[in-house]
Amino acid sequence: MSKREVKLVKKINGLLKQLNCREYLHHFGPKKYKLIQHLFALLMMQVCRLSFRRVSNLLMMLGFIIPTYSALCKSRKRIPLFLWNSALKLTAGIRHKRVAIDSTGFSKTNPSFHYIKRVNRKIPTRSYIKQSTLFDIEKKKIIDIRIRSKPRHDCKDAEYLIKRNHFEELFGDSSYDAEFIHELCFELGIKTIIKPRKNVKRGFYRKKQNKNYSEEKYHQRSLIESGQGGEKRRYGGFIFAKDIRAIRAEAHCKAIAYNLRLS
Repeated sequence: MSKREVKLVKKINGLLKQLNCREYLHHFGPKKYKLIQHLFALLMMQVCRLSFRRVSNLLMMLGFIIPTYSALCKSRKRIPLFLWNSALKLTAGIRHKRVAIDSTGFSKTNPSFHYIKRVNRKIPTRSYIKQSTLFDIEKKKIIDIRIRSKPRHDCKDAEYLIKRNHFEELFGDSSYDAEFIHELCFELGIKTIIKPRKNVKRGFYRKKQNKNYSEEKYHQRSLIESGQGGEKRRYGGFIFAKDIRAIRAEAHCKAIAYNLRLS
């Protein structure tokens, strides 16, 4: 292995050891593979854009003790969501000041242009996986995400993400200009720099928070779009998983790999 590959392996193993969770994923059954070995293989699967079978064979050839491809497929669904959230927050750091919120979509399929031409598809498929993201503008890291299997309005996940994290300023586009978001941020001591919607002036908390808005500060929000684009370019803008638990695991693996700058 090259020096760069060895460094990446040490970085992933160091992250997983800081989680301070139990050594094995299950309480019963044979204790053959540790939780670190499962998570390491799943992260490398997203970094190298490999299937379960290929990532298992590749890491075994390099001398790593890795579960079989069938065991990896099952363990991806069994790993609890709080463990993925803890790992993501650990890679993003503790203190956050300026945070942007936005949503993006991941395709459920990844067809080639040749296939699209052969089937005469003219209208693209609108079904996609929606990911709402909190992004640290200063550190250029993903703080938290929430996954939905079907498209919904951006405001639906804003309250969930804001309550789970601590920061000082929130940047957002006009889709997040809702009275309940301004009220929630005001109660938590968060300044909102959200672009006002046209012809919408009502709202006690909206008027209070709009005093913090400036066009110069608002343009920093575009950094979250650069971060989401970088994540898709590195690890793919599609998700192959079908079950919602596997979809969340795959999306968190992409976000964790992006924070660790694994490429």
